[in-house]
Amino acid sequence: MKLARRVFLAFGAGGAALTALPRFASALDYPTRPVHIVVGFAAGLSPDILGRMIAQALSERLNQQFIVDNRPGAASNIGTEVVAHAAPDGYTVLLTISGNTINATLYAHLNFDFARDLTPVAAIGRTPFVIVVNPACIPR
Repeated sequence: MKLARRVFLAFGAGGAALTALPRFASALDYPTRPVHIVVGFAAGLSPDILGRMIAQALSERLNQQFIVDNRPGAASNIGTEVVAHAAPDGYTVLLTISGNTINATLYAHLNFDFARDLTPVAAIGRTPFVIVVNPACIPR
């Protein structure tokens, strides 16, 4: 069977368009309510400043409120625990630094397992900052 050139191009364009559909269909309704960005450090430190800049940019782009929630203390383990035990809906995320992974090796009795209870969802540039979330909220 010999395909006409137009038919072949139509199939090619249709196939290319199909690859873009899952991207648009995957997150149509997110976020429908405010998202909390938990930062495990005090206000005014570099993770907090970066978190506030990210929250402002996301608020403007997605037309939804992004709230920076500072939970300082215990070398940022308090904020990490809050996100690890949060509802797995994607509305509570954690801004981490490399110190969070080091804490997992230094502290023997944490109420969470950093590798099991949290999943990275976004790296921020070439810095050590990463956004992580409870892995149960990521569709498989």
